[in-house]
Amino acid sequence: MKIVVAEKIANKAMDVLSSVPGWTVVGPEEFAQNPQAAVADADGLIVRSAVQADAALLQHATKLRVIGRAGVGVDNIDVEVATRHGIVVMNAPGASAIAVAELTLGLMISLARHLPRADSTTRAGKWEKKSLQGIELHGKVLGVVGLGRIGVEVAKRALAMGMRVVATDPYASLALAREVGVTLCPLDELYVQADFISLHLALTPQTANMLNAAAFAKMKRGIRIVNCARGELIDEQALADALRSGQVGGAALDVFPTEPPKNSPVLELANVIATPHIGASTQEGQVAVGVQIASQVRDYLLGGVVQNAVNAPSLTDVEYRQMKSYLELSQKVASLLAQLFESNLEEVRIRYEGELREWKTEVLKNAAVAGILQHGSDEVVNVVNAQAAAKARGVRVAEHRSEGKLSTVEISLHGPGVAVSARGAVVHGESPRIIELNGIEIESPLDGHLIVFANKDLPGVIGEIGTTLAKNGINIARFSLGRESGAVAPGTAPRNALAIVQTDTAVPETVLAQLRAIKAVVHVKGVSL
Repeated sequence: MKIVVAEKIANKAMDVLSSVPGWTVVGPEEFAQNPQAAVADADGLIVRSAVQADAALLQHATKLRVIGRAGVGVDNIDVEVATRHGIVVMNAPGASAIAVAELTLGLMISLARHLPRADSTTRAGKWEKKSLQGIELHGKVLGVVGLGRIGVEVAKRALAMGMRVVATDPYASLALAREVGVTLCPLDELYVQADFISLHLALTPQTANMLNAAAFAKMKRGIRIVNCARGELIDEQALADALRSGQVGGAALDVFPTEPPKNSPVLELANVIATPHIGASTQEGQVAVGVQIASQVRDYLLGGVVQNAVNAPSLTDVEYRQMKSYLELSQKVASLLAQLFESNLEEVRIRYEGELREWKTEVLKNAAVAGILQHGSDEVVNVVNAQAAAKARGVRVAEHRSEGKLSTVEISLHGPGVAVSARGAVVHGESPRIIELNGIEIESPLDGHLIVFANKDLPGVIGEIGTTLAKNGINIARFSLGRESGAVAPGTAPRNALAIVQTDTAVPETVLAQLRAIKAVVHVKGVSL
């Protein structure tokens, strides 16, 4: 067995591989001399972030079975090509959680006690004790946005320092929150309560620029912001304006929309602490990441144990071809529901009808759970690690089967007093469609940009929706309607109805607000699939 380690990893990680009898381990120096030759007969490849495991390289790797990424992001790996070649792609999420959490707390302390300015002024021969008076973290409220592995580690450390911690994460259960010792609350409530806010979210269409002018206006005056997640979560210009006005008292940023940052408006300000994306850059963190990925690659090649894979489900080629469209259906129905769900997730229920009940539904279940949990998460959640991710969040997953002529997948999400459900099918052999939402029959594609309406079944609603979108230059690709069955007696309240509008472009929040103002509309939500 030959393993190519294309970039430097910790010696302890190399020992994990070299200690296996009969294995040949090729290091970065030999790989750099001739990358194509190095991978030509390799069984495993380990990279970090610099080496591009792209189609040009993988076409020479005819024996390659697994690519391990010593880190989280897999942007430098062509996952689609790897999947097509039957290569499992693994990453190492969570190994750097402690390192990122400790930096987060360090930045919070630095903001509270003005440490960068204290250092620079003292070195300059000044003694500015009065102007450097800070605040204590003890007794303050920390708002953690995203309660994944890193968010949990941050919360634990903040609690140990005497802070009170509130958190928002629709995919974290109340059981997890109780175990950690934090209080779950809606995002707007977190804004009102927090003295510090720390972000621990993945970048999605819903989270991009989530901290914007409107969000800052809802926060306490003097709020301090820490971001060690993704730079794109914050509208930089809005943050700069809020920092200048004093609405935001300070910000500590380890990440930026463009890295290295160029012409960033926040870097001009004295109440900003900036670090060059060093969240995971500790000796221990790098050792942990290297050892984790080396162990995963070893276990896969020795025993077929798949851990933290980002691509291939455990199916034969025939089974995969048979189930591919239903895997997509399960993931997209779940993703739709995840974006409609507005509570703390406690349970996911999945029902298979028709011939699906005889298939390997474990993979369909994982696809559904991944479609739910990947929204708003700072970790990669996929069909391989979905169950572990659900367990870590305290989310129960239940499967049910029933007879029927049509093969459908029905998924429902349940939280405290709240539930949403949808049923989907595959039409024309390959097109995933929703056929029922919250008990109302409605057929719509599961693709692109959607607006989901709940409304009263009154005349003129369709026209008002179309007019509102038209005046904002938004083209409708498809308009799907559904309503409660049964006749309505004269003089009684109108029945409930649904509309799913597919648009050519994403609909801005300003337009969604106009749609919500339509008298018969009860609820509106933009969804991206």
